[in-house]
Amino acid sequence: MKMDEQMLTLEKFEEASEVVKKCTSETKLVYSDYLSAKTGNRVYLKPENMQFTGAYKVRGAYYKMSTLTDEERSKGLITASAGNHAQGVAYAAKCYGAKAVIVMPTTTPLMKVNRTKSYGAEVILYGDVYDEACAKAYELAEEHGYTFIHPFDDLTVATGQGTIAMEIFKELPLVDYILVPIGGGGLATGIAVLAKLLNPKIKVVGVEPAGANCMQESLKAGKVVTLPKVNTIADGTAVKTPGSLLFPYLQEDLDDIITVEDEELVVSFLDMVENHKMIVENSGLLTVAALSHLPVKDKRIVSILSGGNMDVITMSSVVQQGLIFRDRIFTISVLLPDKPGELHKVSGIIAAENGNVIKLEHNQFISTNRNAAVELRITLEAFGTEHKAQIMTALEKGGYRPKLVRTNI
Repeated sequence: MKMDEQMLTLEKFEEASEVVKKCTSETKLVYSDYLSAKTGNRVYLKPENMQFTGAYKVRGAYYKMSTLTDEERSKGLITASAGNHAQGVAYAAKCYGAKAVIVMPTTTPLMKVNRTKSYGAEVILYGDVYDEACAKAYELAEEHGYTFIHPFDDLTVATGQGTIAMEIFKELPLVDYILVPIGGGGLATGIAVLAKLLNPKIKVVGVEPAGANCMQESLKAGKVVTLPKVNTIADGTAVKTPGSLLFPYLQEDLDDIITVEDEELVVSFLDMVENHKMIVENSGLLTVAALSHLPVKDKRIVSILSGGNMDVITMSSVVQQGLIFRDRIFTISVLLPDKPGELHKVSGIIAAENGNVIKLEHNQFISTNRNAAVELRITLEAFGTEHKAQIMTALEKGGYRPKLVRTNI
């Protein structure tokens, strides 16, 4: 039984859809030839990473703000967020001329912190994860009388997030599946409830990081549970406890949960950059990574890209790791006699196979007998797994015994 039949109604979603037009950019669906060919489905992307604030969160924050009284807004607003809700609340507060205080985990990427400050909000860094920051925000709300705006466990906020589904249906009425990232569950609730209201046959699948699967565990248990810890590069969905107000809705309207590993997010980042020229943050990539786990073919699938707020340092790290996972950068170790010409022979074999050397390390102390063997570590660029194997085979034929080792760029 749903907790409040007056809240997540078609009328409320329609109202919210009109309200959020005042603060959102148009994010029309993008058909992905690459992902469609890769999965055997017709894949469309909902690029909420292209929103003015870089994420969908502004929808729920702005709609929530529109429902507050002048008195509630005048007290000042406070929330906790790993970044995207923070920016949404800060921007919405600026639009309404209200004070905003945002508590963010100390692990929040610098870009999200600075962007939140740029909208005029006061930022307090506290705790290692969202849940700790949220507890601090409640404490400050009680102390100063601020109006608290929860990032997900709020039916009004969830209604604002659900406006994404309204836009999807207007563009793609025959959509079969909608994939939605899950942190605390606000976006998934809004999407799932509205999708089922518009067409009960629609399948709504939530996607979580394997290292922060609080909703999956809660659905298995039949009640809200708290994970002992979270461990994922998807900072926007690194939540220990899902929303208790939202949970009954997701029990009823969410069709399935898929979890993905961090390595899959890294590879998905490369896919989006190379094939769509889009920057999508790790949490926003959950639905892209989940496409390969969906056991269906020839279906119309929408993957919601929830945000694109990623700092340059994180981006650099993800690109490097993605290249390594795709075998486009790898490191080998070969042993060779310590005499003139050996390095030239090895480099000649690699050059003949169109491998590109990007780093060399020469260790003369691998053995007490330098004449017998010294170690050469070579970091290479290749076109992929087949090309990597081709280079390795050529070295073996040349009389060397290459051994793969950990790549440190």
